[in-house]
Amino acid sequence: MNQQYPSVLLEKAVDEFAKLPGIGRKTAMRLVLYLLRQDTQAVESFGNALIRLKREVKYCKVCHNISDTDVCQICSNPSRDASTICVVENIRDVMAIENTQQYRGLYHVLGGVISPMDGIGPSDLQIESLVERVKTGTVSEVILALSSTMEGDTTNFYIFRKLAPYDVKLTIIARGISIGDELEYTDEITLGRSIANRIVFTGTTI
Repeated sequence: MNQQYPSVLLEKAVDEFAKLPGIGRKTAMRLVLYLLRQDTQAVESFGNALIRLKREVKYCKVCHNISDTDVCQICSNPSRDASTICVVENIRDVMAIENTQQYRGLYHVLGGVISPMDGIGPSDLQIESLVERVKTGTVSEVILALSSTMEGDTTNFYIFRKLAPYDVKLTIIARGISIGDELEYTDEITLGRSIANRIVFTGTTI
């Protein structure tokens, strides 16, 4: 039985919230009703923050992390170790690793992992730009910090093959993380130890 709404505007708002990942219609209704109880200025501030984010947010020209400027704060920080690049799947993984306070190098955000089932191939990811960074000769180590899934391992091996011609050390984070686990949901202690205890990647799964 379809939910009956007393207002078309209410229904449309619920429809939009329900499009968000992990948000069902009941949760969407609670969120919309919560916003209705707030004063107009608070709701306008909420809406404007989202609109401004979409219109003004940038992606770092170097690592593809989200940024307010053309080059993100991490890449432009002279105290970071520019000879080490940590390759991650998404922006949330950058945040997760930064929270461990165990890593002082730079990052490279792929924007996903190779997944033929989802129609995602190497050309859909930021792999060629990683190769270009390594080509400069200023990078001595590339850390593969992708989730320990089949797709993550496939992407690791593809990058391994792409970087094979270059004089760069390729390591993979220690598998203190359970097989199949997503990196962003790993606790900070385990993730920090995995970064600190990374091992050389030989092109085979562990």
